[in-house]
Amino acid sequence: MQPSETTRAQPEMKPHSAHWGAFSAAWDGTELKVQPHPRDPDPNPIIDNLVDALRHPVRIARPMVRKGWLENGPGPDARRGSDDHVEMDWDEVLSRLASELRRMQQTHGCEAIFGGSYGWSSAGRFHHAQSQVHRFLNTTLGGYVRSVNTYSAGAAVPLLPHVIGPMEQVARQNVTLEQLAEHTDVVLAFGGMALKNSRVASGGVSQHKERGAMEAAAKRGCRFINISPLRDDLPAEINAEWIAPVPMTDTALMLAIVHQLWLDNTLDRDFIARYCDGWNTFEDYLLGRSDGIAKSCAWAARICDVPEQRITELARSLVGKRVLVTVSHSLQRSEHGEQPVWMGAVLAAALGQLGLPGGGYNYALGTLAHYGRRNNAWPVASLPQGSNSVKAFIPVARIADMLLHPGEPFDYDGQRMPYPHIRLAYWAGGNPFHHHQDLRRLSRAFQTLDTFIVNESVWTATARHADIVLPTTLTLERDDIGATPTDPLVIAMKRIAEPYGESRDDYRIFSDLAERLGKREAFTEGRDARQWLAHLYEHARRGLEKAGQQPAPSFEEFWAQGELLIPQLPDDGGLLRAFRSDPEGTPLPTPSGKVQLASTTIASFGYPDCPGHPAHLPPQHAPTKEHPLWLVANQPYTKLHSQLDFGRYSMENKRQGREICRLHPDTAAAREIKEGDIIQLHNELGACLASAHLSEDVRKDVIQLPTGAWYDPRPDEKHGVICVHGNPNIVTRDLGTSALGQGCAGQISTVQVERYDEPLPPIRAFDPPAI
Repeated sequence: MQPSETTRAQPEMKPHSAHWGAFSAAWDGTELKVQPHPRDPDPNPIIDNLVDALRHPVRIARPMVRKGWLENGPGPDARRGSDDHVEMDWDEVLSRLASELRRMQQTHGCEAIFGGSYGWSSAGRFHHAQSQVHRFLNTTLGGYVRSVNTYSAGAAVPLLPHVIGPMEQVARQNVTLEQLAEHTDVVLAFGGMALKNSRVASGGVSQHKERGAMEAAAKRGCRFINISPLRDDLPAEINAEWIAPVPMTDTALMLAIVHQLWLDNTLDRDFIARYCDGWNTFEDYLLGRSDGIAKSCAWAARICDVPEQRITELARSLVGKRVLVTVSHSLQRSEHGEQPVWMGAVLAAALGQLGLPGGGYNYALGTLAHYGRRNNAWPVASLPQGSNSVKAFIPVARIADMLLHPGEPFDYDGQRMPYPHIRLAYWAGGNPFHHHQDLRRLSRAFQTLDTFIVNESVWTATARHADIVLPTTLTLERDDIGATPTDPLVIAMKRIAEPYGESRDDYRIFSDLAERLGKREAFTEGRDARQWLAHLYEHARRGLEKAGQQPAPSFEEFWAQGELLIPQLPDDGGLLRAFRSDPEGTPLPTPSGKVQLASTTIASFGYPDCPGHPAHLPPQHAPTKEHPLWLVANQPYTKLHSQLDFGRYSMENKRQGREICRLHPDTAAAREIKEGDIIQLHNELGACLASAHLSEDVRKDVIQLPTGAWYDPRPDEKHGVICVHGNPNIVTRDLGTSALGQGCAGQISTVQVERYDEPLPPIRAFDPPAI
């Protein structure tokens, strides 16, 4: 029997991958079909955001130049973000851009160029926008001012090497989900272990294991304790206990637990004596010898709003159990965010648990799908970025400070440096109007530039601020390789659809720009995109052969079969297990070779906001009469950061086109707010609108509005600017966590909330700007 015409027309499902998981897809020119990978036990529903993304009206079809920049030339301009754009053909725009890059390099030097591009961009190892733009700036111009660390872990990354070791080893090569399922008796989850976060990993994963591991542990009898202002920061299936302290008081709660262990003489003093350094200094603070305040359960109860008896019982219930202490990224994304990260390690040490299977301290377990997994025996290589001749850098969350205050000094991890004077910024694959805080201030900061260039596939707020916008392909419109260090499946990410309009991939854009600057060979090394994929894959093929997997498939064989399994390393507990087994032979990479319960190095920096031991430090921004509520601006469950906010799954989970804000029924009743009402959140920075959802799963003094809504600002007579779409970063403060880390403190803010009774303004976030 001959197949019907309908059957013959069905396009082939091809493998692909995204940060939220491996999948296959097919495109028939009008409709995209997506299916999660068959080996995935708990697929991420975010995959449905792809369904209507390929030809959405918010896509950028042709190169664009801002009208003011075109008419007046480079220079600061208050119209950035609100100006019209003009279409231009590729040859002309690339020639203009090459000329501007050359002018900047020759007139001001590479120290005046910022290679931004912070963000997750593509899951592929080759078409990874950060790698592409940084390689371009290094190989063609000689370098750029860079950023270090992440918005997610900006406090933890500089702190942890002073205390235990590099964050990657503490988070990725430590306690696994397998150990949790088999060995753990109690999980103290400070900030929770929300599945919406652990479903995501840079590069993607083929199996989402977190829910299954926690369910297996709970079934075995493991006790989960969610310490968070939000009840659902652990999955409902495991019946976790909920302790809801006041935001930013977790360190006080941990101190009280250790104080109770000291009172009861149940500290593991042998472990502290053999494996730790700095106990005497820490004990002086714990008992109040250094400041006159004992960090008792009664002291913490007043600060945390958790009953004294509850804290005492919790401390005593941990003794003799296999206890795992986790601290989520969210806790360190606030003022003094270094402190709970440090104190979590001290608590685990006081219990004598560090290095035990399923016990101790695993920073950020449950925060990303990378954490809590075995590592691959051999990775796929990433695109080399070349050598950067510029030594200047900033912590990533200090971008607005840098642009607004060139030449002024800033502190970072014991160093004091001046902010460079940046005149040109090149961004590719990220959206700082999602990640950053105080968005009015960020907009003013970008207006100080001579030139702002953005490679982007859609009209984000960042693209709207750019002088030159180069349209790029989506991941589904190009070939790539999907691979991560902790998932054994390497994916041949095959192109599903033709590029939209005149969009091009970053590699082609940068190759053509490099040619205009006389550096094409230096950038491309004579390879086209397909040859680069084969070159990067070769690293993994050789590694497999060295590991004894003979014969390893060639690139063409791999591409034809669509995927490749990589062997993984044993689950050996990493750095902390080795240290516990042999502290003299395998010391930690700290000054003493031990866990630093106090640090003379950090103390020597003299930072008032980060002393030489973990401490409870009250925030400078706490609720007031004008702004009485804590705002938790956490990660969304309907998208990754702000990616594909216009996608189907994201849009289906908005109300009246706006993000949903949760608040307690009593908090709502006091303001005459009902379910589904549009509400206004505001403080001294601005305001935003959202749809109210009443829930007893949040503290009464807390409201929760996730990040991710595309910034849609309008002038507002009372508040200056209001985001009508629901981006909370209009009301989060642009503060560093401390002088040590200078991380993002945007997880927590303070606001007032009112019912919004004015006519609803239309949402224009997904409307292209005037062309």
